[in-house]
Amino acid sequence: MIRNLSFGLVIGCLALAFTARAETVEEGLPALQHGWAEAYYTAPSAEKEKQFEKLAGRAAQLTAANPGRPEPLVWQAIILSSYAKFEGGLGALGKIKTARDLLLQAEKIQPTALDGSIYTSLGSLYAKAPGWPIAYGDKKKAAEYLQHALQINPAGIDPNYFYGELLLDQGKRAEGEKYLRKALAAAPRAGRADADAGRRAEITALLAE
Repeated sequence: MIRNLSFGLVIGCLALAFTARAETVEEGLPALQHGWAEAYYTAPSAEKEKQFEKLAGRAAQLTAANPGRPEPLVWQAIILSSYAKFEGGLGALGKIKTARDLLLQAEKIQPTALDGSIYTSLGSLYAKAPGWPIAYGDKKKAAEYLQHALQINPAGIDPNYFYGELLLDQGKRAEGEKYLRKALAAAPRAGRADADAGRRAEITALLAE
């Protein structure tokens, strides 16, 4: 009886240890990326906020489980900024501030992580955030971050898209179209077919305008 009880306790402890094992970046990042693409591009409008809320929680767990790694910080920031977009209101302001802080933290660890996504994301945030005194929006700073991203990843779909979009917003139509067409011609990203398809649709819509 005692031997059976001891054996049961050992098995229970092993099961608990396995369940509590921290998820690695390599395991968790693809799920966040695909979850983001699904929530952003294909989920019904009424469900987007709820999906991003769940994704934000998963991203925070991955970040906490992998201190010193920049990738979860970047994706936590991307998810929070998208969550803010669909949530709106005062809550969105706190999320975009946290997103910026996470990206700056990732920059201190490895500035070139994820092909310059830190600077692409910072550029997008500064381009779309409200300006002072509400938030930190700044088109000039956005351009500087996006140009930095393009130095790291000159042919990438995202930095070319966001920089082209910013140029269009500033009335620089010909230059903006050049970067958008470069984004449209970008090579597919491994494991990111869903995000690439959604981004290409956004680019095509902008060019049609």
